[in-house]
Amino acid sequence: MIARSIISLGHDLGLVVIAEGVETEHQRDFLVENGCHAFQGFMFSRPLPAKEFEVFAKASLA
Repeated sequence: MIARSIISLGHDLGLVVIAEGVETEHQRDFLVENGCHAFQGFMFSRPLPAKEFEVFAKASLA
């Protein structure tokens, strides 16, 4: 209920809602179903140093 409320509040305020700490497909699916379409967390990548992140980001866009 809290996650749904935060997503709704963000949309009502005209904000883009980004979910942090997404670790499983189930969590991501729940968020998508409730209107959140941007995520970060271990499901996608472990924390990276800046140089490694640049390589990861470029590869993700390809």
